[in-house]
Formats: sequence, C-alpha cells, structure tokens
Amino acid sequence: MEVTRPQCDAFVLHWLQSELLRRSDFWEDRNGNCRIVASLAINLCETADTWRRLVAPVAEWVAQALNSSCRLSNETKAIPTRLTQRHRSEGRGREFALVATPPRLTKICQLCGADGVKNRYCRSCATDVARDTMAQVALIGHAKPKTAKVKARISKTLSDHAVANTWWSPSSLPAWLTEEFYLQKIQPKLRTLKVREIAYAMQVSEPYAAFIRSGRRRPHPRHWPALAKLAGVLPNAKI
Repeated sequence: MEVTRPQCDAFVLHWLQSELLRRSDFWEDRNGNCRIVASLAINLCETADTWRRLVAPVAEWVAQALNSSCRLSNETKAIPTRLTQRHRSEGRGREFALVATPPRLTKICQLCGADGVKNRYCRSCATDVARDTMAQVALIGHAKPKTAKVKARISKTLSDHAVANTWWSPSSLPAWLTEEFYLQKIQPKLRTLKVREIAYAMQVSEPYAAFIRSGRRRPHPRHWPALAKLAGVLPNAKI
C-alpha cells in the first residue's frame, strides 16, 4: 500500500474535511485500542476495489521485474497480467490506464452538516463565517503599529465623537426609540445591510461598523435614529 500512500492520504484528508464524525462512531476496547463501529467500517471497505486497482499495476510490474531478473533460464517469458488484464487490452489495441481515480465523498458544510456544498460551508454559514473573519481582520488591523499621522487622525475622530456624545441630549431621542426597540427591531435589520452603508450613516470606520452589524458593539443612542432610518424601521413597529 505504500505505493498508493499519496492517494490514500488525500482520500483520508478529504474524508475528514467533508464527513461529519460523531463520538458514537468510535469505541475503545479493553486494551485501550480505538476502533470504529461496523457501519463506518463498511463504508470504508466499499473503497477497497479502488485501492486494488491502484496497487494492481505496481504489483504486476514488481512480479515482472523479479521474473526478468531470474537466472534459472536464459529466456524469460512475460507473466500473465490477471489483475489488470493489461496484455489482453494491449492485444486488442486499447490503451491501458495505470492510475485509478480515488473515490470522492459528498462534501458537507463544516458547521451545519448540510450536504451538496461546493466549498467548506453552505451559503448561510458562509455569510456568518465571513462576518466573523472580517471582525478578526479588523482586530488584527487595530493591533498593527500605526504611524504618527494615522494616530493623529484616529485621535481627532475619537475626540469628535466624544464631544458629540457629551453635547447630545437624551431628550432629543424620540419616545418610541428605546433600548428595547433598538435590540429587537433595529439590530436584526442591520445584519441585512452592508458595512459601508452603516459606516456612512454613523460616520465611523468600517471595522467598527462591522462590529455594530454583528451585534458585538452597541452604538451610542445618538446614532439610533440614523440606524432606524437606514434599516427602514417605522416608529409604529410593534415590539
């Protein structure tokens, strides 16, 4: 089987990435050895024919090489190729394929387990993963060293927002726009909007707007009217 090690490793890696394994698929015997259940073993045994086709050409080549190096007789005849039927195919003028394609399993989503996906995740899960990835990228960007010019710009922006928050009066907020209304009506609508739209409405950076859309950050109440207008939430919406 060492001659098919690359194909076997590729099959196992693809199987681990596409198959959703469970704790009940394995068990431990008295000697501490980990075994797989019968149903999983049957599925793996169904691929034995593929590995037989991969090993057969190499096994016949080794047998022919040993037969050719035999010193018992001056004339060495070719041995039959019963595993691959190569001599029969070549005698009929057909091309003989030495490589068999390893079996491919159906891909499933790594989060929800849905089958029939083309990549690692389905569409709904890919959206959530992309949002989390963008938030992580934003954290990496904030952690990088910044130049003096960038620090001055960030400091001015934070100062402007702090002044705006200080001079903002809670009485300017409509009576219907409460914290509960924001969490139940506005926040879910923000997930359907683009980050740049939220950033433009609040006049903030896109990484911070990504945190607002995902719900990891709650904006200052002075931004709630702009977000309600952006999300299209009416004042008479029921909670």
